[in-house]
Amino acid sequence: MSDPALGLTMLALFLAFIMLGFPIAFTLMAMGLGFGYLGMGDRVFDLLVQRTYAVMANDVLLSVPLFVLMGYIIERANILDRLFRSLQMASGNIPGSLAVATLLTCALFATATGIVGAVVTLMGLLAFPAMLRAGYDPKLAAGVTCAGGCLGILIPPSIMLILYGATAGVSVVQLYAAAFIPGIMLAGLYIVYVIVLAIVKPSVAPRLPPEEVNIPFGRILLNLATSFIPLAALIGMVLGSILMGLATPSEAAAMGSLGSILLAVIYRAFTWQKLRESVYLTARTSAMVCWLFVGSYVFSSVFGYLGGQTVVEEFVKSLPLNTFTFMLLAQAIIFVLGWPLEWTEIIVIFVPIFLPLLDDFGVSPLFFGVLIALNLQTSFLSPPVAMAAFYLKGVAPKHVRLEDIFAGCMPFIYIVILTMLMVYIFPELVTWLPDALYGNDPNAAPTIQMEAPPAGGFQEEEITLPPMQ
Repeated sequence: MSDPALGLTMLALFLAFIMLGFPIAFTLMAMGLGFGYLGMGDRVFDLLVQRTYAVMANDVLLSVPLFVLMGYIIERANILDRLFRSLQMASGNIPGSLAVATLLTCALFATATGIVGAVVTLMGLLAFPAMLRAGYDPKLAAGVTCAGGCLGILIPPSIMLILYGATAGVSVVQLYAAAFIPGIMLAGLYIVYVIVLAIVKPSVAPRLPPEEVNIPFGRILLNLATSFIPLAALIGMVLGSILMGLATPSEAAAMGSLGSILLAVIYRAFTWQKLRESVYLTARTSAMVCWLFVGSYVFSSVFGYLGGQTVVEEFVKSLPLNTFTFMLLAQAIIFVLGWPLEWTEIIVIFVPIFLPLLDDFGVSPLFFGVLIALNLQTSFLSPPVAMAAFYLKGVAPKHVRLEDIFAGCMPFIYIVILTMLMVYIFPELVTWLPDALYGNDPNAAPTIQMEAPPAGGFQEEEITLPPMQ
């Protein structure tokens, strides 16, 4: 069997194994080592050590556990409960006020955590029952909860954008700037849809009773000042320091983690047990990300060395594609991959296959990354494997069927697709803020990056261990 055929066999077997439920990270390493030994001999073990050291020593990935810790501490400090109640009061006179408050809470909390499962679960316990008690249609309530919980994939500071930046060798700071407007626009379109639907079909989102709407203005201001403003200020300082170049993502994430602990202390919700739980969950999530990167880098390197990447590139180039059809094909493949796979596997395994082709079609990796972040919203919402729907089903009342949750998610999937189309037609939605902040100067923003695995694989002389510090 030739080396390219060996590489394609490795890819096919990997897909088969993950469909059977094998652990992703260790399947990647096992496939990479096994097929690498067949194709390159003992040098594959040097490659494993080199890639492991490169991941462990990467400065960009240091921000992942810090942002995750920030989110888990905020989650366990009951800050979300205070935030939802205050936004519910402030939006009482708006049609579909509970759904609007849910989306606003999700959008703000998403910037603080970026953990889809945590946001959907918490809002499923807090906002979803409140909407059902108010007479909301279960499908609308489910769709709002699931779609709002997925905004953390896109809105900075997003863990997904950090991983994409590390994979593609793109500045995380510029990715944050590029994703900011599309993220706010998507959340805004969700809110507009809910308000319009509540006006056209009041039965699906009834107005709240007068005693819950006629609240003194001073009380509303007090609730916002004690719940919304502190969290918004913390997020604003973290994100602002990154975008303005005052701090690297890792430094800003460290400030955010400290700020979340201070908020928990101020709200009298800080306990050592909650801190211990947050640290444990952070370590578990970070270990998953770390080993995924090690496995994917070994797999990608061996796949490229065997010539599998070259076969894929030549096949795509042989198709009668222009820029639009290439982008359509790439996004369609990622959309389909989102059914059986988590977004982490898509980013670290399959996105590198497309990255070498971007130059051939004149596509910016920055622009491509934002479209992927938008696309991955659908991977959590589209059946049959819609993780957000399953998260919500796990905490929803028994009479709420999974089919109702899927049906409620569908309009929001259409809104995501509409947003992707708008971003493609008006690329300034992505490029305007990075250009306004940093211009054409690549040194205007911090560019701490992780070198992506080369598409053509590693030659013999390239497999050298870096000096230990």
